[in-house]
Amino acid sequence: MPEDWAGQLRLEIGQRDGRSYAARQYHEGALRVLRPHYLDRSGQVTYTVVNPGGAYLGADAYRLDVDVAAGASLALTTQSATKVYRTPQDPATQEMSVRLGPGSVLEHVPDQLIVYRGGSYIQRTLVEMDPTASLVLAEVVTPGWSPSGESFAYDDLRMRTEVRVTPPAGAGAPSSPAPVRTRRLVVDQLRIRPSEHTDVAGTGFMEGHSHTGQLLLADARLDAELYERLCELVDASGTHSGITRAGAGEPYGVRCVCLRSLAESTEAIAALHRAVVDELRERWRGQAPLGLRKY
Repeated sequence: MPEDWAGQLRLEIGQRDGRSYAARQYHEGALRVLRPHYLDRSGQVTYTVVNPGGAYLGADAYRLDVDVAAGASLALTTQSATKVYRTPQDPATQEMSVRLGPGSVLEHVPDQLIVYRGGSYIQRTLVEMDPTASLVLAEVVTPGWSPSGESFAYDDLRMRTEVRVTPPAGAGAPSSPAPVRTRRLVVDQLRIRPSEHTDVAGTGFMEGHSHTGQLLLADARLDAELYERLCELVDASGTHSGITRAGAGEPYGVRCVCLRSLAESTEAIAALHRAVVDELRERWRGQAPLGLRKY
């Protein structure tokens, strides 16, 4: 792990009188957040992450720590696309650690990630959630422009997301024969190395598509009926997508659904993500669609 971060951001979201707020906030270097917004009357707080430097460069390392306390709700987004330029020294990296308390909500819906010619990027995300928490993680990856007109001129892209479920209250009682440990729900990994494919526009390399996206959902309420509804949204989208139920043994009652999409534009994948997120918001919390404001 690097000793010097190009940017660090820590957010601790609490809840008081039905309204979520930043109980603690810290930033250093090239990461910070804009003032919070409340987009509806649910009490959910929305924070927008900003990188004043404009892009990730070679050997840049960023860290985000997000803690959503019991009953609090956070929508987290970015001001604009995350851009990774040439990285001749070492890959740019981002480490994100998330902790979700009982009954908490995190909807992480950033703008797209764009990796340009000669760029390498590594992203690792670790989530530890209470069984009663609700998690949405969205990502859209776009190939950056290159002078030669190639769609995939970057060197390497690696993204790893791991979700773990913490023991429910009382699970570690003295009468238990053995301590109850945090259990892994799902690990999602994506790696793209265009140089390993002789024909990056053909079958076998993203099936000829230029954009990819993933949406990971974790919640105890993701039952069979809701899964069928999400399948309908996938089928109706303008994307080539797959949807699956994931997770080994539904630890502590939490279920997981993963979507992986291919398309010819960012908007096509983002539209599917919005449709799914809005369906969950209305069903579970009676919230209006997620209308993120960008300035």
